[in-house]
Amino acid sequence: MADETPTDRASIRLELRGLGLRATAPRVAVLQLLRKKRRPFSHSEVVEALGDDEWDRATIFRNLVKLVSVKLARIASQMGGVTRYEATSSAQDNHLHAHFSCKSCKTVSCLVDTELSLPVDENWRSSFANAEVQVLGVCPDCLAENA
Repeated sequence: MADETPTDRASIRLELRGLGLRATAPRVAVLQLLRKKRRPFSHSEVVEALGDDEWDRATIFRNLVKLVSVKLARIASQMGGVTRYEATSSAQDNHLHAHFSCKSCKTVSCLVDTELSLPVDENWRSSFANAEVQVLGVCPDCLAENA
């Protein structure tokens, strides 16, 4: 995700309205969380991070789905049957990085600095551009805890 993507509430409200969406408090909060934390979140993680006393789980889920439908967010991972969402930098955002899913803590992290090689075969190159690359292992934090 590009660094110029706004994370303040006022800019997010303007951006949502510019797309013809209502800039509701939960919608703004969900997008702000995804943009500020810059990692994929499951629905449950979003609810936990925002606190479930203000908005119900269904409201948060509907807003995640709406943000995906207008390409302000995308499904980053469905590892282990859990859908995780992350913000995109624009409606034209090309998602060209892999994700690391920790077997221990279940966190999914973006590997934005990891270079991925494209296949030489042009047919596969096109397919690869739209593929999700996910690595499963134990993250550095969990490795350090178990050392």
